[in-house]
Amino acid sequence: MGMEDIKIKLENEVLEAQVSLHGAELKSLKQKAKGTEYMWRADPAYWGRTSPVLFPFVGGVRDKKYRIGDAEYPMGQHGFARDKDFALVSVTKQDAWFALEDDEETRRVYPFPFRLEIGYRLEGRELLVMWRVTNTGTSDMYFAIGAHPAFCCPVREWEKQTDYSICIRDRKGEKLPSFVNRVFGQGGLATDQEVTFELQDGCLPVSEHLFDGDALILESGQAGSVSLADPKGREYLRVSFDAPLVGIWSPPKKQAPFVCIEPWYGRCDREGFDGELKDREWENSLEPGKAFEASYRIQILR
Repeated sequence: MGMEDIKIKLENEVLEAQVSLHGAELKSLKQKAKGTEYMWRADPAYWGRTSPVLFPFVGGVRDKKYRIGDAEYPMGQHGFARDKDFALVSVTKQDAWFALEDDEETRRVYPFPFRLEIGYRLEGRELLVMWRVTNTGTSDMYFAIGAHPAFCCPVREWEKQTDYSICIRDRKGEKLPSFVNRVFGQGGLATDQEVTFELQDGCLPVSEHLFDGDALILESGQAGSVSLADPKGREYLRVSFDAPLVGIWSPPKKQAPFVCIEPWYGRCDREGFDGELKDREWENSLEPGKAFEASYRIQILR
């Protein structure tokens, strides 16, 4: 049995969650009374993951390599944590913590000693997802971290995804009239181009071609929460966060039956970027012995 087959079950009176030791990845979130599953089933025909953590990179780096001083290191999209087995640190009925530390394999592509801890806690109708990154080395550490949870959309198989919508609120909970999207270019890198999307009562329909150009990227703290709404306009799931960026994604030109809502502390390289790791846009720095902590919430509304 591989680590991907070992899942930790959490539950309270409302919800049931399952988290895999492989990648400390949330694999299931169900409302117990209705038996409704909200997480994507990781069907590789569309996308073979459910909710990977993105660490120590969010997105890709130019030419699949990055630089620290005069040294170059290879790095694939979204880092390596999602493909590593985590240790189970603690577990109760309603919460669990998982940890990953640097090893010989990670240091070949990312030369920083670290400890990454991921926690999950059920609180009523919410699942709180917590991150703690600790610099266990002796020099400043640079990193990005992000979420990539994929939610069923439609949530009922007989409904059409194009009858659903995405609702976006600011940090105060007010519906946005519009948002500015950072456009992706070739190779999954960010361009200098921005496009403004107008919203109707804070919502954007999930049209057939919405994700043809890849993810929608809202930068600079434009959003504080993103919700999915059913064909009757009823929001059934909300992701709330303090992250400065959020990505909204479904595989381009596939009409895949899920939408990802992705709070990010970091982002892919911009086209033409030629600086060091510490110079990347939205990069985080951490002094020796210090810890970075962040979290986001998944709220089941219906």
